[in-house]
Formats: sequence, structure tokens, C-alpha cells
Amino acid sequence: MTPILTRLGLLCLLSMTLFSSCIQDREEITASFYTPEDYAVLERSLNLPNDRISYQAELAPHMEFNSIPIPELSDTKALLGRVLFYDTHLSRNNAVSCASCHKQELAFADDVAKSKGFDGELTKRNSLALAATVSFTSSYGTDLSGNTLANLPDNQSAFGAGFFWDERARTVADQSRLTIQDDVEMGMNLADLSRKLADVDYYQVLFRKAYGSPAVTEDRILEALQEFVNSFVSTHTKFDEGMNRHNSSGAVFSNFTEQENIGKKLFLENCSSCHGSNMTTQFERVANNGLAILDNDLGVGGVTGSILDRGKFKVPFLRNVALTAPYMHDGRFASLEEVIDHYSENIEMHNNLDFRLRDPNDTNQPMRMNFSQAEKDALLAFLYTLTDNELIYEEKFSDPFIR
Repeated sequence: MTPILTRLGLLCLLSMTLFSSCIQDREEITASFYTPEDYAVLERSLNLPNDRISYQAELAPHMEFNSIPIPELSDTKALLGRVLFYDTHLSRNNAVSCASCHKQELAFADDVAKSKGFDGELTKRNSLALAATVSFTSSYGTDLSGNTLANLPDNQSAFGAGFFWDERARTVADQSRLTIQDDVEMGMNLADLSRKLADVDYYQVLFRKAYGSPAVTEDRILEALQEFVNSFVSTHTKFDEGMNRHNSSGAVFSNFTEQENIGKKLFLENCSSCHGSNMTTQFERVANNGLAILDNDLGVGGVTGSILDRGKFKVPFLRNVALTAPYMHDGRFASLEEVIDHYSENIEMHNNLDFRLRDPNDTNQPMRMNFSQAEKDALLAFLYTLTDNELIYEEKFSDPFIR
């Protein structure tokens, strides 16, 4: 063998060795997201893989086409938020977690009119679905005084919807703070909670991974919860498939049945002026929708103190609405059929009844849409196209605890 060939052979062998070593190093990095010591701590309480879990949002093509902004999320903070979300340590007596009232299989809603708090007392209102939005669009905005929040992107002011039925919280972090400290829901002082969690071994690992140090602070707890909830991207629906194909909610969707297209048309004509037409943005934040008054709940009026806001409540996003019964702020309607009946013939007059629900010929009277049974069935069929059957089984959103 000539010296030149020998040198070539040695170079090839060296290159292959280096290439193999790089692959091995990359595999070791991938397989060792946590140190053996840290992972041993996590394994005692949590069912988590020893690699990075991605919580990055992926929007549907029709949303990207319409310049919907994508949030920048931290995988490690979102994972920490996931553990916090399912941890009963967040309540005063370790009885309930965030997930107790926001169940993944129900698009993070509850299936009762009023949820049970840490001591068995019922909440004031129905638990809203956290995965009813496209993703993070209700997590940014302004506070109740109109001050711009620090994390509000320049192009996202249109997504100023708030949280709770009276919209008293403007961010997920604010919602989490109020919920954790609520005397009925979780009853936990945040300063006490920080000290409580600091003594939990798996949080020492997860906070260090997310923030570079194991320090447990109120701000870190709330930010991590916000990162997790903001990762609830719900776009794998039949409706989104139709929008991706046609990029117009007014088009006849080729993937819809005739009944579903009829229902969509009825929805656009009668409902979209509040709820929006693309299931990504909506036109109205709060409204009085003509419900019979069953209690003295003032809704938004209880927050603002304005008589003009009495009886107004959040206009909810409708993604996954078929999963989130019962309906309305007090959970009075057990089914979507009852909701449709309300808007068809049971709207009641109220001083603050939304103008879109008043009789156009006599604004002192409520509107009567008077849908036929066929139209009601079509509306119902359309609402079922808004269900994301992937999100409710997505492992990265599931309970990480070993029970």
C-alpha cells in the first residue's frame, strides 16, 4: 500500500472516529437533561422523561397568514408551571390543585356548575375553560386602570381580554395569584406558599433548572404557571382545517358536512358579532346576554362599580365549547342545546342588555331569533367542529405526579 493511500485511510478512520464521538456526545446530552442526582429526586414523585419537553406554540397556518403573534415560552419554566398546576401543595390543606377545577379532558374546565374549594365550599362562579382560547391571546393586555402591561407585545393590544367572568385579572399570573389566595378556592398566602414549596425536594431541582437557582419566590411561581397555561395551543379542530383550506370563515368549507356549513352560516349571521368569526379573535369582551337574574351577582359591575356594567360578564372564547358544560357564569345550562334555546327564544330584558340582543324594531324588548329545530341542530353540529381532540390527550399537559 502506498504512503498516500495509508495517509488517506488514517484520515478517513480519524474522521469516522470524530463523527462517531460527536454523535455519542449529542446522544448523551439529549439523554441527560437532568443530572443523575437531580433525576433521582424527580423520579420519587414525578413521572417525567429525562429530556427536554418542548412547550413551544405552533399556530395553525390560517393564523400565521393573518399575522397572529406566537408567544416566546421557556420550556423549563412551562414544565415547572405544569408541576405547580397539578400540585395540591398550592392549597392551604393540600386538598386541591389548579387542575382540580381545570381538567385537561374538559379543555381545562370543570364539569360542575360551581367547583369545590380547598375546604369543600363552592366557588362563586363556574370555572372557565383555560384552553378555550387559541392559545395565549388572553394572557396579555392592560390592567383595569388601562396601564399597559410589561409583557404586552406592540402588536398584541387587540388581545386585551381578561380572566375570570368579571375580567378582574388581566394576565394568567394575576389570575393565578387571586385564585391561590382566594379564601374559598385555595386559601394560600403566596409568601407562605413560597416557603412551603422551598422545602419540597423536586422544586429545588425544577426551580434551579428553570431559573438558575433553587430560590422559590412568588414571582417565579406565578410566571411559571403563566408559561404553562400560555402553552395551551388549541388549533387541531375541524374548523381550523376548514380555515386552513379556505382562509375565510365565510367560505363553504369542503371538509364540513352540509349541516355543519349551515350551522356555520347561522353562527356568522347571529353570533359572530360578539364571539368573532375566526375563533381566534373576538369582537366583544364583556356583555349582558339577557339571562334571567337568579342572584345578586353584579359581574363586571362589581369590579368597576359602574351601574352600566351591572350584569355584564365575560364573552368566552368558544373553542372546545362542546367539552366545557355546564355553561354561563353560574353554570345554569347543562347542555349546548339549552344555550341555543336561550338565544333563540329566551333572552330576557335587562337595562344593560347588549344592543345586539335587542329587538331592532323595539329596543326596549329582547330579540327573538326563533331558530327552527333544523337550525338549532345545525348550530350544534357547527359548535362540535370547534373541538380539539389532540390537546385533551397531549401528554405534556397531563398530570406529572405519581399517584
